[in-house]
Amino acid sequence: MGRKKEFKGVVLSNKMKKTIVVRVDRISKHPFYNRMQKHSSKYKVHDETNSANVGDIVWIQETRPLSKEKNFRLKEIVKKAETVIEIKDEVAA
Repeated sequence: MGRKKEFKGVVLSNKMKKTIVVRVDRISKHPFYNRMQKHSSKYKVHDETNSANVGDIVWIQETRPLSKEKNFRLKEIVKKAETVIEIKDEVAA
């Protein structure tokens, strides 16, 4: 057996229970034009403690199938997202 795949990605969604959606970006060279291309893949990842939030940078690791689409689990949170507080000004009319 080989090693389990590990990827670093950004959390896009945490709206499901114990599941997050992570975008993993990779760069490859075009075979003919020799230009760099950016590819991205989205994975559903098991997050047992619901600790990851949108915008966090995380490490994910391949595991046995946990559901129909979940084959990865959260290994660690590398960097927490900076919290953005939106303040809406109410205009008195």
